[in-house]
Amino acid sequence: METDPLIFSFFLIFTSAAVMATLALYTRQPLIVAYIAIGVILGPSATSLIDNPALINSIAKIGIIFLLFLLGLDMQPAKLANMFKNALLVGISSSVAFFAIGFLIALLFGYSPTERIIIGIAMMFSSTIIGIKLLPTTILHHRHTGELVVSLLLIQDMVAIIVLLVISGGFLDFTGAEKLIRVLISLPMLIIFAGLFVKFVLLKLLSKFDAFHEYIFLIAVGWCLGLAEIAELAGLSLEIGAFIAGVSIATSSISLYIATNLKPLRDFFLVLFFFSLGASFRLELLGEVIVPAIVLAALVLALKPLVFRYLLSGTSETVPLGWEIGFRLGQISEFSLLIAFIATAEMLISQSASHLIQATAILTFLISSYIVVFRYPTPIAVSDTLRRD
Repeated sequence: METDPLIFSFFLIFTSAAVMATLALYTRQPLIVAYIAIGVILGPSATSLIDNPALINSIAKIGIIFLLFLLGLDMQPAKLANMFKNALLVGISSSVAFFAIGFLIALLFGYSPTERIIIGIAMMFSSTIIGIKLLPTTILHHRHTGELVVSLLLIQDMVAIIVLLVISGGFLDFTGAEKLIRVLISLPMLIIFAGLFVKFVLLKLLSKFDAFHEYIFLIAVGWCLGLAEIAELAGLSLEIGAFIAGVSIATSSISLYIATNLKPLRDFFLVLFFFSLGASFRLELLGEVIVPAIVLAALVLALKPLVFRYLLSGTSETVPLGWEIGFRLGQISEFSLLIAFIATAEMLISQSASHLIQATAILTFLISSYIVVFRYPTPIAVSDTLRRD
């Protein structure tokens, strides 16, 4: 009896990911790197055990949809107001500085104007996953360091979402006024429709049947995927629809419950997403991008702490605090990988530019994690004096 190819692929991915994740945790490595490594090993560039990454790519796209939906759920007005008040100037100024670094290095190595912009944008963000995972819970909830780290990451996440929506919406590649006009009309209509539907239909249904937890789960998934499909039919994108779906119910008291219960589903598909990045990584291009990737990673790792230290000292923060936040945010982001993925799918950048971003991300994930684990309090610190839950 023949094995179903999809089931066999899932078996290989998740079994291998579990083994690699165990090794990553023992060696204090980011789990994202483990998932990407599995993609490289199982994909066409190495063993070819999974030789149809396009299939996994399609499934993994759902992970991006749920990621943006959950980010939308987190965009509550009170949190946004507090975030802007505390860290807006530092967040925007640092993003501009890091964009310039990426743009200039891409220019130096001969990438096209559009690729320079995308590479520069990819350097603007720090990893939310690494930044939050390496913060002790006590610092995250009770100390100023955690508040600043979270505020800066939220500002960067907002900018990243805008970039993703612009890229996936095709704004950088429209061939005339027709598409732009269609988007300018359909976007506000979609927002109005989402707001009205949530207010007069969705919240009433959730309020009436809130005792049935699986019903809340089904409604949330249906609303996310349904509005994503409507957005794509309207000439926008699945990602735009998912984000609007999340924002539309962010002010509801049920949003926290939905976000908590959808995280395992999101994580399932995000494992597939990061696997697909690794599976699409062509090892034959590594020689082409390794030098610019090392240069770019070295500059990111060296300059991000310096920039954050300088900017935060200008807002009356202490010098040690500025250095600590700079090192904690001293890598590029999983959003950088999303940007590379979508920009490649939209044919805005070449495979070489995409691989440059991916290689830089992996290098900065590894090295910055080592720096933080060996220098600052974290839940996975090697030293007993630095280990904080």
